[in-house]
Order: sequence, then structure tokens, then C-alpha cells
Amino acid sequence: MSSSVAKTFHPCAWVLGALLAVSPMAVRAQASPPKGEETSTPEGIQVPKPPFSDGIFPCTSCHDGKSMKVNPKPRQLTDMHQDIVLNHGPASRWCLDCHDAADRDKLHLVSGEKIDFTVSYRLCGQCHGDKYRDWRVGVHGKRTGHWNGAKEYLLCVNCHNPHSPHFKPLKPMPPPVPPQSIQAVKGGAR
Repeated sequence: MSSSVAKTFHPCAWVLGALLAVSPMAVRAQASPPKGEETSTPEGIQVPKPPFSDGIFPCTSCHDGKSMKVNPKPRQLTDMHQDIVLNHGPASRWCLDCHDAADRDKLHLVSGEKIDFTVSYRLCGQCHGDKYRDWRVGVHGKRTGHWNGAKEYLLCVNCHNPHSPHFKPLKPMPPPVPPQSIQAVKGGAR
């Protein structure tokens, strides 16, 4: 472009051109979702596969409704899943409050709508609406990707155990060493 042509453009035209080049539509057309273990939800949110324990999914490999009948009665589990401690919500909470009794490879909302484990955030959001709202806008949880392009959201269960979601207490780290207490050593090491 010659300098005489460049002088005829308004300075804002350069800014507008730059903004259009990196607009979400342009980025979306260029960016492809990262390859690997992620999946897209009906809302178009990229999420990783849920962190299932090895060898337990699909649940219907055992909970097929034929060889193992549904027992809706809350009880202490003794044959399988003894490692699960249900410490989430009221004491009356039971597995089938979230897991679908007819299709164990699905969860269900209060309305009865069956959902995949990849959209478990909708289930969590029924009770934890403020956290769900914050997660959707990026204030709670973790996202990776481009600030104005494709992103991957970690599911609630990537950080919180759904059966006992509170974080265990952490031992505080010692305070930092005050600068005046740092001894200079030849060679730069302490």
C-alpha cells in the first residue's frame, strides 16, 4: 500500500479492521476444538470427559435392570461402591436423587429430565445456582483455551467429589521470609 493511500484512511479504520480480524466470528471460524478427551455439550460448551473411577463406566455393565434389580431404599452399600461416602446435602440424600434408576449411564434433574454426565453442571446448578452462574461466566472453576475463542470448561466433578464435595482443610504454608532476613551469598544463591 502506498503512503498516499494510507493517508486517506481514517485512523479508526485500522482499529475497526483489526477488531473485525479477531472478532469471535473470525476466531470461531479459525479455531478448532482441541483434540483429546473433550466433548461438546448441547449448549456448545467444551468439557473434558468426567473423571470416572477405572472400570465402573458404563454403569449399565452391572446396573442393567436384569441381573441387578433397582433397590431404591437408602442403605449402607456393601457389595460394591463401599468407598463412596455420601456427605452431600441433607442426611436423607440418596444415590437415586441424582443417578437415574432406569438408566444408570445418565443422571436426572429434579424435573425428571435425563442428562449425560458431561452436562452434570446442570444437576449441580439446581442447588448451587450461584456457583453455576459464576462457573458459566468464568469466575468459579477453571477454563483453558483462548480468551476470545474456543475454551474448555472443567466440570464441577473435576475439582469436587460429587459425593463429598467440600475440600479437605489445607495446612497453611509458612509466611514468606522478609527481604531484610535474606542473606546475600556470593554467586546469587542463598
